[in-house]
Amino acid sequence: MPRKPRFYLPCVPVHFVHRGHSRSPVFLEDEDYTCYLHWLKEASEKYNLPVHAFVLMTNHVHILGTPQSGSDASLFMQYLGRRYVPFFNRKYGQSGSIWEGRYKASVVQEEHYFFSVMRYIELNPVRANMVDSPSHYRWSSFCHNAGLRSIQMLTPHAIYNSLGRDKEERAGAYKGLFNTKLDAASIKRINDAWLTGTPLGNDRFKATVEEKLRRKVGQDRRGRPKSLAGREKA
Repeated sequence: MPRKPRFYLPCVPVHFVHRGHSRSPVFLEDEDYTCYLHWLKEASEKYNLPVHAFVLMTNHVHILGTPQSGSDASLFMQYLGRRYVPFFNRKYGQSGSIWEGRYKASVVQEEHYFFSVMRYIELNPVRANMVDSPSHYRWSSFCHNAGLRSIQMLTPHAIYNSLGRDKEERAGAYKGLFNTKLDAASIKRINDAWLTGTPLGNDRFKATVEEKLRRKVGQDRRGRPKSLAGREKA
């Protein structure tokens, strides 16, 4: 069966997800997280793909970034895999891929879903019951975006910059977004988008993607959903 094509457009944000094989851990020690972030920074610079948000969970990663050209998105993720997998295998005496097949990805409609995806990513450790607050989790972008700690590799998106006139105002407004929970319907829609590779946006956005790529973008997963409790931690 041929692989489903990716849907990338220049300067349109992409939500990337990569999961460990059979949900196995891909980070075991602090050094592993640190090395992955080092190569994430290198990949961002090498392929001119600004990273706006991320979370490194024990057995998977989420990244929100904006490729400047369609081909950059795949090269960006390939670079990460080619650096991190050999490091992990050498360190722990393993061989083969540590990932569960190809990474998943969906383009994100900025004006309607950008902040929802940022919150989804940075709240992952909270939904997984690892911490009570996203500020308590070390391996995510929340503290940077909330103005608590600087992470030099991150680049604010124009939509984030529109939150205020200076860093303090933007950080305060961003923290305010977390005063309300991300509702179950939003979580499901974001899950379905990256799981199927379907653009995350309204019908007009999907039609625009189809027009620019000159092909159908498909539809979200149909049928009975899995239990929300299990899927929120993805």
